[in-house]
Amino acid sequence: MQFLSTQKPETHHDDYHLLLDSESALPVETDLKNGRRRKGASHVVATEAESQKHKLLEGAPVQRKAYLNKYALGGAILASTNSILLGYDIGVMSGAVLYIRENLDISSTQIEILVGSLNVCSLIGSLASGKTSDWIGRRYTIILAAATFLIGALLMGLAPSFLFLMLGRVVAGIGVGYSLMIAPVYVAELSPALTRGFLTSLPEVFINVGILLGYIANYTLSGLPEHINWRLMLGLAALPAIVVALGVLAMPESPRWLVVKGRLSEARQVLIKTSETKEEAELRLAEIVKAASVFSTSPADSSSLSQAASSSNWRGQGVWKELLLRPSRPIRRILISAIGVNFFMQASGNDAVVYYSPEVFKGAGIHNKKQLVGVTVIMGIAKTFFVLVSALFLDRFGRRPLLLLGSAGMAISLAGLGLGSKYLEYSNGSPGWAIALCVVAVCAAVSFFSIGLGPITWVYSSEIFPLRLRAQGSSLAISVNRLVSGLVAMTFLSISREISFGGMFFALAGIMVVGTIFFYYYLPETKGKSLEEIEALFEDEVVENPKVLVS
Repeated sequence: MQFLSTQKPETHHDDYHLLLDSESALPVETDLKNGRRRKGASHVVATEAESQKHKLLEGAPVQRKAYLNKYALGGAILASTNSILLGYDIGVMSGAVLYIRENLDISSTQIEILVGSLNVCSLIGSLASGKTSDWIGRRYTIILAAATFLIGALLMGLAPSFLFLMLGRVVAGIGVGYSLMIAPVYVAELSPALTRGFLTSLPEVFINVGILLGYIANYTLSGLPEHINWRLMLGLAALPAIVVALGVLAMPESPRWLVVKGRLSEARQVLIKTSETKEEAELRLAEIVKAASVFSTSPADSSSLSQAASSSNWRGQGVWKELLLRPSRPIRRILISAIGVNFFMQASGNDAVVYYSPEVFKGAGIHNKKQLVGVTVIMGIAKTFFVLVSALFLDRFGRRPLLLLGSAGMAISLAGLGLGSKYLEYSNGSPGWAIALCVVAVCAAVSFFSIGLGPITWVYSSEIFPLRLRAQGSSLAISVNRLVSGLVAMTFLSISREISFGGMFFALAGIMVVGTIFFYYYLPETKGKSLEEIEALFEDEVVENPKVLVS
């Protein structure tokens, strides 16, 4: 499979070196509009690139074509399959709570705690996943995530009481926290630059597939007795967890983690399989070794790097201090960017709208349980379709345009939903146009989320941190994601009762307006750049001119 990039190289060939992989024709030192020259990892392979420059001068084609490597695609799909578990839980719980409430006779507050507890407890897994993946590797961390969720799903499916059900949610939440961090990081480290956006957005694609499967399970099992249907709905999540745990065994380890551990020969073999040519693999390896040289006392020498990594047995120590206690200005900006996009992803209220979609549609005048579940299936189809569209165009149009389109679209859709809800609140009857407006606005809001914040949050979180900070930096950002998601899910119904659904949706629309402004002024474009180059976007002399960030 082949993607064409819309990025075209400058006419001054001297400013470019030719990488033989899909990361080709990247600027070495580019004038960034403010007259300054960027420093960074772009010239890592300058020596090797000199031998290729003559090809450019002789008229060799430099059109950038991104080939979707089948081996990288297979690894990305296997890792992203883990995300089905979270999506399925989100989708299936929206319908299961209708029957749990009646069967276990629990209150609305207990429902909020039950729904939000998975997100809050996933904070534990998110925080632990960075250190764990630096220690045992990305691949085994994915297996650990699937196994933990498997235990939680079985506990929920067999729960005889509310407390037992809560225990299952806690365990499943820890597994979700692990999977949300590790899948995007693993895929980003495995992928070539020009297809990284598509491949790294696959976890969000699979989350939406899981949501849709959860809705379908709700609709299919809703006709069973109430003491059986919700247990089957929740317990069926154990099946994909088993498939994920077994499938991950066939995946390669992250080449960047292998380099940090000094296992260069293994990293080279993985890069050969995920590259178009052996030469491309060698150039990518040289760039990764350069980035990983912070772990070595002699960074210029690959063999000394191997010996240093093997002897030091680095397991991520010192990262939290560098991130939180003594961050440099570029690292501080990277951390704020990652935390900011994760905060607004969940402050948008998307997860809460999905979790409580039957309540939202009930407020819009739809009361039949079967109809409520049926409308959520339509919403799930819309979410899944648009996240696929976003994933396919991420590497063509870039992260920023789709992120800004998605967040602005969410603001408008949520405002429309608030307007329709307010009208129904003060109307004596239930006019069809107001009900239709609410249904369309909900579907539009989750669709715009799937275009922008949904996939791009995972892409940004996994690609903007430097190698030494990537796992634990991403885990910190995603912990904020999980915390905000849990707080919103656990307070959504309570706040809505106080200020009405219409007021709640107007508030969420305001949050998305602020988020759109933040994204416009603070997040740079990262498409087409290797992970080792992206750190340069946040260097002091680049960020001093805000126009550069939005170019």
